Amino acid sequence: MFDREFEWAELTRFAALPGSRATLGVVSGRRRQGKTFLLDAVTRASGGFMYTATETTEADALRQFGEALTRYRGQPTPFRFAHWDEAVTALMRIADAGGPTVAVIDEFPFLAKASPSLPSIIQRALDPAAQHTNTPVRLLLCGSALSFMGRLLSGNAPLRGRAGLELVVPTLDFRLAAEFWEIADPRTALLTNAVVGGTPAYRREFTQGDAPAGPDDFDDWVTRAVLNPARPLFREARYLLAEEPELHDTALYHSVLAAIAAGNAARGGIADYLGRKSTDLAHPLSVLQDVGMITHEADAFRRNRSAYRIAEPLVTFYHAVMRPAWGDLERPGRAPAVWQRAQSTFRSKVVGPHFEQVCREWARWHASPDTHGGQVTRVASGTVNDPAAKTSHEIDVAVHGGTDNGGEALLAIGEVKWSDVMGVGHLERLRHVRTLLTARGSASGATRLHCYSGIGFTDELHHLAKDDRTIQLIDLPRLYHGE
Repeated sequence: MFDREFEWAELTRFAALPGSRATLGVVSGRRRQGKTFLLDAVTRASGGFMYTATETTEADALRQFGEALTRYRGQPTPFRFAHWDEAVTALMRIADAGGPTVAVIDEFPFLAKASPSLPSIIQRALDPAAQHTNTPVRLLLCGSALSFMGRLLSGNAPLRGRAGLELVVPTLDFRLAAEFWEIADPRTALLTNAVVGGTPAYRREFTQGDAPAGPDDFDDWVTRAVLNPARPLFREARYLLAEEPELHDTALYHSVLAAIAAGNAARGGIADYLGRKSTDLAHPLSVLQDVGMITHEADAFRRNRSAYRIAEPLVTFYHAVMRPAWGDLERPGRAPAVWQRAQSTFRSKVVGPHFEQVCREWARWHASPDTHGGQVTRVASGTVNDPAAKTSHEIDVAVHGGTDNGGEALLAIGEVKWSDVMGVGHLERLRHVRTLLTARGSASGATRLHCYSGIGFTDELHHLAKDDRTIQLIDLPRLYHGE
């Protein structure tokens, strides 16, 4: 088990909750994050029951569930459930005098799809009247369909207010991903993270432990582990969409993701890329956001602007690099040539945007308050108008923090460059933007200026920053190891 101490502590706490009543918990998260691994571990550790559902009919699901419960109870006569009322009633009585017993139903959305009334049946089984015949079962419902799991406990859903645990298993952030992949070199770690993100399964099950050995091995690793049609990662991005029950027209959703991967962050740009009206995209964008495929982030400075970004790096990599050359990649031996041609696209459409996102994550979660000159409350990118020059300026990292009177202050603005050595010119641009924001009342002379670079900084910029705390230089070693 790697970096799941919090999740494990919450699961074991829930499993051992005192009391004679049955209790409900819900575990969710994107696919391949290790939810089943955790639930299997807590079930084994506590001697509980675990059933993994499949996509099938209600009758077949009841038969499978009955067989699994029979094996767990060690009964000579198998359970034959006619409907889920009987099955849930039996499940709520599996705990004995030894104390609470864990019962896990994994892939719960499959069961609910075949039996829409199942959440209501579970709700009735948890009602005070039913608790008189229940035993101290600690029931855990798990699923990867984020939109479904999100609705399970929201609004007027039957199970709203019933759960004693609502646990979301997240992806590993860029620092933990480097540690998990055992990559010591920060540049190699960032490049690898730009391809596969922080999904734990891609390290073991999908690459069988094959990781880049260093900077000189990264290109070879991409061609042998990701662009190789015989390896699982090759088709994974396609399968991720196919596995989402909410995504019925996968061609449309792939097109929307391709538009975002091409650099179109606004709805209007996505619509132009697809040749559709902006209003036509409200539903697919909303669905992609609900299933966790994309994020929708407000502009740091303009309330009427926002940006869509792909949440899974492998999907970005697929649409930017693999999808345009899919025919070639399906033929063995073509991957090195395709990868060579895709270098410019990889840097501009994959690594550049991903590096910006990593810098925002660092500013929000890893940088110290002393770096920003205050406690951070939110970090975003934004656009600043420059009326005199009749242009606008993009700010990659805008750091906001709270003030003593309950307001919000702009602590820092930053520029991110993956392939450029940053110099005084970049610093002067930030100073100009700070002047524009100060004139609007959005910043002050105390707003710090941050330069993020994947290569480094000029000696002159180092000299300016040496004795000036308002100028911060953040390189790859600091991103991965500093604050």
